[in-house]
Amino acid sequence: MTFEPKPMSSAMTLLLAAACGLIAANLYYAQPLIGPISTSLGLSPGAAGLIVTLTQIGYGLGLLFIVPLGDLFENRKLILSVMGLGTIAVVGAGLASTPLPFLASAFFIGLGSVAIQIIVPYAAHMAPEAHRGRAVGNVMSGLMVGIMLARPASSFIAEFLPWHMVFFISAVVLVILAMVLARALPPRIPQTGLSYGRLLASMGRLVVTTPILRRRSLYQACMFAAFSLFWTTTPLLLSGPEFGLSQGQIALFALAGAAGAIAAPIGGRLADKGWSYLATRLAMISVAVAFLITHVAPTGSLLALGLLTFAAVLLDFGVTTNLVLGQRAIFVLGAEYRSRLNGLYMATFFAGGAIGSALGGWLYAEGGWWAASMFGLALPACGLLYSLTERKPVAG
Repeated sequence: MTFEPKPMSSAMTLLLAAACGLIAANLYYAQPLIGPISTSLGLSPGAAGLIVTLTQIGYGLGLLFIVPLGDLFENRKLILSVMGLGTIAVVGAGLASTPLPFLASAFFIGLGSVAIQIIVPYAAHMAPEAHRGRAVGNVMSGLMVGIMLARPASSFIAEFLPWHMVFFISAVVLVILAMVLARALPPRIPQTGLSYGRLLASMGRLVVTTPILRRRSLYQACMFAAFSLFWTTTPLLLSGPEFGLSQGQIALFALAGAAGAIAAPIGGRLADKGWSYLATRLAMISVAVAFLITHVAPTGSLLALGLLTFAAVLLDFGVTTNLVLGQRAIFVLGAEYRSRLNGLYMATFFAGGAIGSALGGWLYAEGGWWAASMFGLALPACGLLYSLTERKPVAG
């Protein structure tokens, strides 16, 4: 007789969602503070980008080399251990007064933040098959809220306190969160029975032998590249001469975009009902439309600002929906390698996001919002064209 877990309680769902959001925020706190941090540390303008880049590198490596451990070690202890690493790194960033310690801390902040991607498969393990999409969607909504609120939150704190306090406050929050998780999370011991070397080697085989993993990863790579491009270039557009918004006003714009995080539980429910095939295509169309509507009104007008805000919500809605649909699709493939599948999925589309951010900044510098937005439009369009080769709906 196969054991089928009961649906997660509302309290546990809320706790896991909050944990994902609070941990994910550490990846983004430094982004709006690059200027004051680099000035304080004595970093040259050319090296300032390392503040974000090293965090991204640490996160990417963690996805490939730490997240798969969720298929090998007891999950609660692993989550708390990785969170501990991230907490130490956050404290190190707050204490740093020279470039090297801060940049090293930035790398380990990224590495420690992959605890999120151990929590998400953990939530999938705790949920019964019929409610798995809903559980993943609810937890992922916390992740997306954390991503979207981190930048305005750090900007707000830094407006009244030294930038170091952003990291110290985060460290206190992480310690409290770890204490709550240690008491609340039930243990989960995986049944893989592999060594770490064989575990890593198996990831290559999973890529080769799992078509749905490759397909969903490429879908989301296109979508997350568009997401990163949008949120890299719109602050430049809004602070430019056409709109002339202050940093505080741009933070409010980012807050409006966070409304798109409501898509995560909706996406999960659509997947549970077997509607992933249609919902995936609608998500891609919504992201493409988001870029198109930014050109309806004259740049700098009040209507243009309103449409840009609506575009932010629509884009976040589409990207978040597709993210959850993809995770639901790969999580039904097997509990014994769920963490490895999630690590590969996240690493692939995270790489897409890095490419979108880099190319978006370059295109904006060369051709303004028109060039950047047209490339942003092309990304979901490519994903949509690729989706047409999927001849029939897949499970999940």
